[in-house]
Amino acid sequence: MAEFSLPKNSKIVKGNKFDYNGKSNNVKHFHIYRWSPDDQQNPRLDTYTLDLDDCGPMVLDALIKIKNEIDTGLTFRRSCREGICGSCSMNIDGTNTLACLKSIEEVQGDVYIYPLPHMSVIKDLVPDLTNAYKQLASVKPWLQAEKDVNEDSERTQTPEEREKLDGLWECVLCFSCSTSCPSYWWNSDEYLGPATLLQAYRWIADSRDEAQKERLNELEDSFKLYRCHTIMNCTKTCPKGLNPAKAIGAIKKLQLEN
Repeated sequence: MAEFSLPKNSKIVKGNKFDYNGKSNNVKHFHIYRWSPDDQQNPRLDTYTLDLDDCGPMVLDALIKIKNEIDTGLTFRRSCREGICGSCSMNIDGTNTLACLKSIEEVQGDVYIYPLPHMSVIKDLVPDLTNAYKQLASVKPWLQAEKDVNEDSERTQTPEEREKLDGLWECVLCFSCSTSCPSYWWNSDEYLGPATLLQAYRWIADSRDEAQKERLNELEDSFKLYRCHTIMNCTKTCPKGLNPAKAIGAIKKLQLEN
């Protein structure tokens, strides 16, 4: 019988516990993934108890409070706090989302917080997005047009042409969708993933872009595009309510038509 074992230091162990010593009855427990490359210890779940009457409403508010007042070593990304920058993406209560958009009240019981799944971890809640950004750059996510436009004019679109970009331009590149996709988990070295493919279609669908044929040809690959099996995890988890699976299907359709 075959025996399988986890790699060294991969098992998550019970971590430190930071109790609340106040008198409030409105408290909540936050279990947060901790790991540092500076030691040889296993990752752990540290538990923090917060008074919600003295904390902002979002999970990001809780994380900032913990870092400022309880454990300054806690590491995570954040910036805008308004769901625009995509920095604070992480797995909260079993779902990939943005901490600044996730209300603490939405979580029944204790709050469990992990980094985005199936990504190398730099430290604590910070995943290594090097490969994801490299894939994004490969689809050239910018306008490609050879026709010059006078300095006092614009590249115009009809309202109908502009409407085709709705549901695409709003992506904040948090990569919650890609890291929820089993196909991306197993083939992230070759499959571009939902986030990058949605960005690719955003320019393919743009009437001002003149490189549609080249973009489609570049994606004509059994792994880059066609590892998508329409599992729909990407659409379900997107914190901005976008539909990457629909964009991927549109790319496939255009390739058949061209």
